[in-house]
Amino acid sequence: MPARQTLPTKWLMTDQGLGDALWAAIERVPHGGGVVLRHHRSDRAFGERVAARCAARGLMLAVAGDVVLARQLGAAIIHNPESEAGGLLVSRSAHSLVESRAARDADLVFVSPVYPSASHPVGEALGPRRALELADVAGVPAIALGGMNANRGGQAISAGFHGWAGIDCWLSD
Repeated sequence: MPARQTLPTKWLMTDQGLGDALWAAIERVPHGGGVVLRHHRSDRAFGERVAARCAARGLMLAVAGDVVLARQLGAAIIHNPESEAGGLLVSRSAHSLVESRAARDADLVFVSPVYPSASHPVGEALGPRRALELADVAGVPAIALGGMNANRGGQAISAGFHGWAGIDCWLSD
């Protein structure tokens, strides 16, 4: 396992629905934040563009699923790895008690949806209290995700989350 790195408290979860707005969203993530590249494709050229923007902005890069692509891009984290992490830090998603327990072996867990979210309109939001309970079950630094913005993110951190993540919240100032 690599030396323990400082894990960002603010994250952008990429989404194919962002289109070209992705580049502006990356620019809005503060220095020292993170980006989870979770476009559902293993496109190295696209990934290299994202990785270059992250490096230029001082952002930690995580890649969803594809360990090979994560290594090629120099990512620090593999999110929900489809195979052995091969020395990369691991983050996992937790939407339920079962997934929170499974995330105990991770370095970071993204708990969602805390609030209703435009990107995941189906299903009920956990609410802040239940989300924090799931984070506690995982027992690793937890990131609140789902319907987040800077205000809700600050509240999540005050409540005990390590940080927060979003998609749409990075599209405007």
